[in-house]
Amino acid sequence: MIRLRLILLALTLVTAAFAADAPPRPNIIIILADDVGFSDIGCFGSEIATPHLDALAAGGVRLTQFYNASRCCPTRASLLTGLYPHQAGVGHMVDSAGSDAYRGELSPRTVTIAEALKASGYRTYGVGKWHVTPFKTAELLKNQSNWPRQRGFDRHYGTLAGSGSFFDPVALERDNQLITAANDPEYQPAEYYYTDAITDNAMRYLSDHARDHALEPFFMYVAYTAAHWPLHAREADIAKYKGRYDAGYQAIRDERLARLKKLGLVDPRWEMAATAGDWAKVPDRAFEARCMEVYAAQLDRMDQGIGRIVAELKANGQFENTLILFLQDNGGCAEPVGRTGPFVPRAAAPAHPPKAKDAMNYGSGPAPQTRDGWPVRQGYGVMPGPEDTFIAYGRDWANVSDTPFREYKHWVHEGGIATPLIAHWPAGIAARLNGRLENQPGHLIDLMATCVDLAGAKYPTQAHGENIPPMEGVSLRPAFAGEPLRRTAPIFWEHEGSRAIRDGQWKLVSKYPDGWELFDMAVDRTEQHDLAAQSPDRVKAMSAQWAAWAARVGVRPWPEVQRAENVKSLVPATSP
Repeated sequence: MIRLRLILLALTLVTAAFAADAPPRPNIIIILADDVGFSDIGCFGSEIATPHLDALAAGGVRLTQFYNASRCCPTRASLLTGLYPHQAGVGHMVDSAGSDAYRGELSPRTVTIAEALKASGYRTYGVGKWHVTPFKTAELLKNQSNWPRQRGFDRHYGTLAGSGSFFDPVALERDNQLITAANDPEYQPAEYYYTDAITDNAMRYLSDHARDHALEPFFMYVAYTAAHWPLHAREADIAKYKGRYDAGYQAIRDERLARLKKLGLVDPRWEMAATAGDWAKVPDRAFEARCMEVYAAQLDRMDQGIGRIVAELKANGQFENTLILFLQDNGGCAEPVGRTGPFVPRAAAPAHPPKAKDAMNYGSGPAPQTRDGWPVRQGYGVMPGPEDTFIAYGRDWANVSDTPFREYKHWVHEGGIATPLIAHWPAGIAARLNGRLENQPGHLIDLMATCVDLAGAKYPTQAHGENIPPMEGVSLRPAFAGEPLRRTAPIFWEHEGSRAIRDGQWKLVSKYPDGWELFDMAVDRTEQHDLAAQSPDRVKAMSAQWAAWAARVGVRPWPEVQRAENVKSLVPATSP
């Protein structure tokens, strides 16, 4: 008996010693960028100035083979719930196709990270783009069941919509109240710009938390809309990049590839995918260069905001024990929004009466006018940047953003789904690992598992009166320590009929409506050499795994979903 007591005492002392060495439960901030390619930030090869993200990468770990779900709202649904998009109810977009996997909003058979951590004593804050509930009409916005406050967030400021003006956002909401940039009683800057508004409100929540809840950990979700179309930016930021893109697509891709190799992010064996655009054949080079200048300015401004958030954390003594995770929701966007049709010059004077401060904006496309009455312009050659334009940067610059990979947002080749993941946590990531490149594959589904693990939270089996599926992902905690992840299953994708499975070094992928391609990702992550014909048994086995997964999560044939939603893709069926 005495011996048993001594053993128990020793175990207790050891446990206490470990507990004393372990940091308290960390604060967690997830920062999500919008429509940004693999090589668009400095620490992943870009010429765009992102010094604050670069500093986080230098002081943390970069996961080089992390994946999203290839599109805005499926990614957000998966990130928030730790499930695949179909399980979360957003198998396509926020339009209903008549089944639970395509309900077009978060399923009641899910919990969000905010809900899971709030039950464990975390305060929860959200800012920015939500995009996991219907938003396109006033009638749809009457249903608040899947708004942020109803899904676990104590405070929230941001847009329910998928896109819109950076100067006058669509479906703007603060704590369950629809507002406009013009009538918000709590935030009236000298000049409204949505990226800054996201940053400013995040900083406010951090400051308020330090004042009112300093003894409680927090979770914060910061979802920027940079650099989704429209190309809107402040002129001072655009000016930094004047002339930087005059050399065209190939020159910038070559520069990025060289930096990617120097940084160790690209294996020399990987052949860069083909360049989509021919600069010599561009009819308006000034327009095309301006598009990329504005795009760069959008990311530059976002990075400035991230720097201000970091400064706020430091000022409040929160920085050391805050895990910051940065990633992107899909690859570069090839959608030709605003780039077709004739050039439209700016009107000589406002052509419409000013809109009332309370007048709401709906939908995802351009409004007919700005709030002060200027007509909103689209058309090839309309120089983007100002509020009265609504332009995307197009396929050829998206190809640059996705260097060195194939394809774009929408598709599940690497150009559509590969994202940087930066993890920074001074109290939890050993200094000897600072700057480390971690090449293990990871996915959005791992973020819930990571948050639950680090928070010491319990993932529920029931919520909202429903049974909740188990988490699909694994905690990334081992990767933060340079150790193997405990993944036992492949990673899967499906979007608009395109499909993929990643199992270790092998990836089986199909661009709808084509057949399967097989790639050895260790030597060919750029997907240039299809091995399907050489390895029919592997194709058969992996395709069977994909089919079993698809049946389990509720995937339906893409033509059937299109008919049910009455939607068409925003991009051509084929692209280089």
